[in-house]
Amino acid sequence: MTKEQAVARNIQLLERHLGVPHQKKERTEPLAMLIGTLLSQNTNDRNSHRAYLELRRRFPTWKKVAEAPVGAIASAIKVGGMKNQKSSRIKALLQTVRKDYGSYRLRGIEKMNNDKVISTLTAFHGIGFKTAACVLLFSLRREVFPVDTHIHRICNRLGLVKTKTPDRTFEAMKPLVPKGKSYSFHTNLIRFGRTVCLAQRPRCNQCPLYDGCVFPEKEKFASKKSSPSSRRNSNFMLLDEI
Repeated sequence: MTKEQAVARNIQLLERHLGVPHQKKERTEPLAMLIGTLLSQNTNDRNSHRAYLELRRRFPTWKKVAEAPVGAIASAIKVGGMKNQKSSRIKALLQTVRKDYGSYRLRGIEKMNNDKVISTLTAFHGIGFKTAACVLLFSLRREVFPVDTHIHRICNRLGLVKTKTPDRTFEAMKPLVPKGKSYSFHTNLIRFGRTVCLAQRPRCNQCPLYDGCVFPEKEKFASKKSSPSSRRNSNFMLLDEI
């Protein structure tokens, strides 16, 4: 079986196990998605979503956010964690966007190809490949497969790639995900990584991808009973729900 075939098979199994996810019709504008994804870094989805909503409640426009003291921004987003770092990055990001684009909109980004969008967004401080790829997938609706730590871990355990970092996995997975399946595979892998293929204690005894997995310790974990607490992250928000 080729890697392309293995990816297609895993997509099918996950859709059978978790369902076929569908994006909402309304698109979030790119700058909002960029900031929402920045807030999602190093926290869970529910808290990052709460941080985003509170930020927009206190500062209804990006202009008001940009002009607010860093401390006030930090106070608004504190539920999402790393409030000081994220607030400084958000303020700096908005100031740079206003300087470079003349407004608080990433004008013209929709007309750029994927590589140009990624290079443009990663030029902002604190924005990496995963965040830029999320803007492409969730906001611009491009066929791009973002890779976070969950997806990086699972793709390596499944033997789809052999990489050391999420960025390397992102590059390696580009030619493997079939057209039309980027959103489904990305979304289901995140859900799968938070409910079954956990980092420390994977629930291999309940894994629908077990037969194709090359994780060396899968038999050991398959023989263990799962803890009820391992289900705690089963409910999560999607980035395009901001």
